[in-house]
Amino acid sequence: MKKKISIISFTVFISLYFISCKSGNTPDTSAIATDSATIAMGESSFIQKCSGCHNFRGDGIGPQLGGITTEVSADWIQHFIMDPKKIIESGDERAQALFKKFHAVMPSFAASTNDEINEIIAFLNTHKQRAPETKPDSNTLKNPIQKPIELSNLVVGLELVTQIPPSSDSGKLPLTRITKFDYQPNKTGPFILDLRGKLYKLNNSRPAVYMDMAKMESKFIREPGLATGFGSFAFHPEFSQNGLLYTTHTEPSGSAKADFSFADSIKPALQWVLTEWKTDQPGAASFSGKGRELFRVDMVSGIHGVQEITFNPLAKKGDADYGLLYIGIGDGGAVENGYASLAHSQEKIWGTVLRIDPAGRNSNNGQYGIPPGNPFAKNHGGKTLDEIYAYGFRNPHRITWSRSGQMLVCNIGHSNIESINLILPGHDYGWPIREGNFVLNPYGDLTRVYPLPPDDSMYHVTYPVAEYDHDEGKAISGGYEYWGNALPALKGKYLFGDIPKGRLFYIDIADIKPGSQATIKEWKVTINGVVKTLTELCGTDRVDLHFGRDDHGELYILTKPDGKIYKMVSAGTK
Repeated sequence: MKKKISIISFTVFISLYFISCKSGNTPDTSAIATDSATIAMGESSFIQKCSGCHNFRGDGIGPQLGGITTEVSADWIQHFIMDPKKIIESGDERAQALFKKFHAVMPSFAASTNDEINEIIAFLNTHKQRAPETKPDSNTLKNPIQKPIELSNLVVGLELVTQIPPSSDSGKLPLTRITKFDYQPNKTGPFILDLRGKLYKLNNSRPAVYMDMAKMESKFIREPGLATGFGSFAFHPEFSQNGLLYTTHTEPSGSAKADFSFADSIKPALQWVLTEWKTDQPGAASFSGKGRELFRVDMVSGIHGVQEITFNPLAKKGDADYGLLYIGIGDGGAVENGYASLAHSQEKIWGTVLRIDPAGRNSNNGQYGIPPGNPFAKNHGGKTLDEIYAYGFRNPHRITWSRSGQMLVCNIGHSNIESINLILPGHDYGWPIREGNFVLNPYGDLTRVYPLPPDDSMYHVTYPVAEYDHDEGKAISGGYEYWGNALPALKGKYLFGDIPKGRLFYIDIADIKPGSQATIKEWKVTINGVVKTLTELCGTDRVDLHFGRDDHGELYILTKPDGKIYKMVSAGTK
């Protein structure tokens, strides 16, 4: 019989927790279920919902959880899972210490049932030992980039365009999970994607659902949040003629045989699926048509998935790059979960940028083509994965091009470095033996980085053209070079920012050169002439900042918590 963890009132719970802390009592674990069925269910839920942020080896996005049931009560764990923000704001010492360390609030899992949470706690209770902490050695860099980012005199005026309908089941923040803003090549956009499953088209600034992934794919899941759900979309350059649209989305582990999988000893958390959709009505207000699966990938956890697909907007018909689809594949949390060998390889898909020909059929599964110009495509009979265009990424967040043809990929780092990378075919960008311009031990403490060795050239790593450390932000939000005409002050600038903190940065395109570092500068925004931070605009400390660009080259800012879209309408210096 499954044992239940009683739910007590929040006030009584907090009082009991502080009493137990002061008395030094070890939490009573006798009420936690120990039967194999409950533990197995808990492990499955942990892999799907929790493994993206937590493991039992070391800190990741959140703390490692080894020994947690010996440190705090099951009631504390349950209440924290249900409403982390409430626990932090109550003054709870442990919760506040975690917030101070990780600078983020865990999403609420209030929609989960008591049984589901109890099962997770039962699984956590099987890991009674805290992972041993290692002392930093003398080579550990406490502050990898000591020079702070300077505030420039650039000020950009924003104008609210629209607000995407809430997709939160609980009505709590974030109200939406909007991440991508793009347009159709025939200039009938723009389109905004909510990871929770809907692609919206703006009609006179009013959002209307264009595609609902839950209705298109019966196995679609959007849990546990973070990077899962409706990941990305890209219209074929000839969409107005051929009606082809490409998407990525997540499904439960084992939904179908994966084209890219790993050893049976590693339990996948979920699968990412790349699909080609065809409609006979390209000009319709909403999508209807049929899908064709191109490939699916097993992932170790729910983070660092397939959230970026795009076509080169500079390629013209007849160019070698025309009609080729670029795909950013994250490492799926493999390194954080102890499977570093899955990343940083010319033979494996995780941690790469791919380039494929959707119209071809010479891939291993016969569903797409390998462009002959790909850097490893001529290695006939070898073990390399010919789809790879570049590799060595933790989480390639955005793929974009400068007007001069430079391909740029932003890489979200682990604990220290966020970077912008100039992509050269076949090059190695270092993760997980490097994080930015620093050494990382993929089998050790991932929160520590070290100086490059004297013989570093032997590793043939291509380093970022711009980077910042976690004194400045936590996760880079890839942006765009300004291609418009309305704001001359933005000409020649690549604008980007930091996802959680909402800080806004830029580099000058002219400074993007292999082997050198472009200077990052910060800029400010105004609403109705009043300078505002993005945290002030969306009313929360976690902004979840993203950028968009329309068919005229004008730029936009997206704030996920409130679902608002802002257009940059003025720019100057003050």
